[in-house]
Amino acid sequence: MQEIEKNLWDMADKLRSNVSPSEYKHIVLGLLFLKYVSDRFDDLYNALEDFEKEDRDAYTAENIFYIPEEARWVNIQNNAKSPDIGVTIDNAMRAIETENKNLKGTLEKNYARPDLPLNALGGVIDLVSNTVLYSDDDKDILGRVYEYFLGQFASKEGKAGGEFYTPACVVKTLVNMLEPYSGRVYDPCCGSGGMFVQSGHFIEEHAGNLNDISVYGQESNPTTDQYCSTAVGSRFVWEVC
Repeated sequence: MQEIEKNLWDMADKLRSNVSPSEYKHIVLGLLFLKYVSDRFDDLYNALEDFEKEDRDAYTAENIFYIPEEARWVNIQNNAKSPDIGVTIDNAMRAIETENKNLKGTLEKNYARPDLPLNALGGVIDLVSNTVLYSDDDKDILGRVYEYFLGQFASKEGKAGGEFYTPACVVKTLVNMLEPYSGRVYDPCCGSGGMFVQSGHFIEEHAGNLNDISVYGQESNPTTDQYCSTAVGSRFVWEVC
């Protein structure tokens, strides 16, 4: 896992020749999100009968976002070296937000910016394409990659990673104590949403119903708040209130 994180970071770091860490973290984390939700969609798409493949309800029932054809990762990957790849990604993000209302306004849509080096962006896409971000045996690879990246970006900006997230071991202990089978989960300093994600995992591990809880959070940093909505939304079809 550490090798995956480091390889992704080394490739992403090549973007900084033209873009500051405070900006390129949005770019990289957005691509990780796009790959993750597309992979989960593809897994179910391939398992469904032909008549179900484009049925939105079939995906919602499995806590998976429906991904429009133009936003699926294979389309991003096939256009990685295109001079219009930035426009392709921006359109993909807009299509996902349009299809999934609880993600409205949370996704980065500035990949067509002129100062973003296309060769470096294509390299990041190629590396992300070969990275597994979800498996039945390990459902929170994305979460750990997110935490690693947030910590690295914070270091580049002279901040502490704890500004964005609470260590996973602490969050898991708190959630196990709370046993959030139903009701509302509230985090007054929610950061990147680790408490909500772990609550979802707790419910799944105990054969509960994700529809039995609602999640509420407060976060003073608008950027971190955006990460929270994306991180939670990528794993569970929830809206953070």
